[in-house]
Amino acid sequence: MSLIAAGAIALAAALDWLVREPPASLHPVAWFGRLVEPLDRGWTLPRSVSFWIALLCPLAAGLAVGGVVALGSLVHPVAGGVLAGLALFATTSLRLLLDEAAGVVAASDTDVAAARERLPALAGRDAGDLSAGHLRSAAVESAAENLADGLVAPLGAFALLAPESLALAAGAAAWVKAVNTLDSMLGYPSKPHGWLSARLDDAVMWLPARASALLLTIVARSPDPMLAARRWADAPPSPNSGWPMGTVASALQIKLEKPGSYTLNGVASLPTVDDAERAISLVGSAGLAAYGVAILWEVLVWA
Repeated sequence: MSLIAAGAIALAAALDWLVREPPASLHPVAWFGRLVEPLDRGWTLPRSVSFWIALLCPLAAGLAVGGVVALGSLVHPVAGGVLAGLALFATTSLRLLLDEAAGVVAASDTDVAAARERLPALAGRDAGDLSAGHLRSAAVESAAENLADGLVAPLGAFALLAPESLALAAGAAAWVKAVNTLDSMLGYPSKPHGWLSARLDDAVMWLPARASALLLTIVARSPDPMLAARRWADAPPSPNSGWPMGTVASALQIKLEKPGSYTLNGVASLPTVDDAERAISLVGSAGLAAYGVAILWEVLVWA
C-alpha cells in the first residue's frame, strides 16, 4: 500500500508540474467554494453558525473525496492509488504559485501598473499604492506563506495517513484544504460566521508552517534562517505565516513588509528583482523537498 501511496504522491507532483491545476470547471476546490458561497451572509447567531460551518463543511469535503478513493480501491488498489493521486493534486499547489509570484516580480521591473493588477490573484492586499519593492515583497511573502498552506499542510496529512488507508489520506488532504479555503473565504473580523473557521485554520496550520520553515532552512543550507525567523514570527497578525516568510527574509537577507501591518527583517532592504527571483526559487526547492520527503516516508514505511 505504501508503494502505491508513493506513486500517488509522485503522480500529484508530476501533474502539478505539467498541468499546474485542474480547469476551474473541474476543480473540486472551486466546487467547494461555490457550495460555501451561500453561507457567506448575515446570520442571526453568527458565532453559533460558525461552529457548524467549520465542523460540517470540511467534514463533508473529506468524506466525499475519501469515499471516491475508497470505491476506486475496491475496484483495484492501483485505481485507488490513481484517484488518491488526483485528489492530492487537486488539494495541493506549487507550480502555479511559483509562476504567479514570478509573474508579479517580472512585471514589477518593467510595468508596475501591470504588477499591481496581477498581485490580487496572489496576495489579498490593496496593490494600488504599492511600490515596485513592496510588490516584490508581497509576491515573496505569498509564495512563502502558501508553501505551507497550499502544499505542506495537505501533503503532510496525506503522507502521514497513507500507510493506513489511501481513502483516509485523501480525505484528510481534502479536509485540510477545505479548512484553509474556509479561512480564505470567511476568516475575517467583518464575518463573525467565519470566526471558528479562522481559529481552526490557525490550529491546523501550526505544524505545517514550522515544517515549511524547516524545509526552507534545509534547502538554504544553513540553520540560521529559521532561528532568525523566531524573532519576527509574531509580527504578522497570523500566528503561523511569520515562520516561512521570516525564514525566507533571513535566508536571503531581505526585508519583507506589508505597509501599515508588519515588517520582517527591518534592517535589510526590500527585495530587488534578483532577490525576489532567488526567494521564489528557494520556495520551489523547498516544495520539491516536501514531495521528496513524503515519497521517502512512504517507501521507508513499506520497507
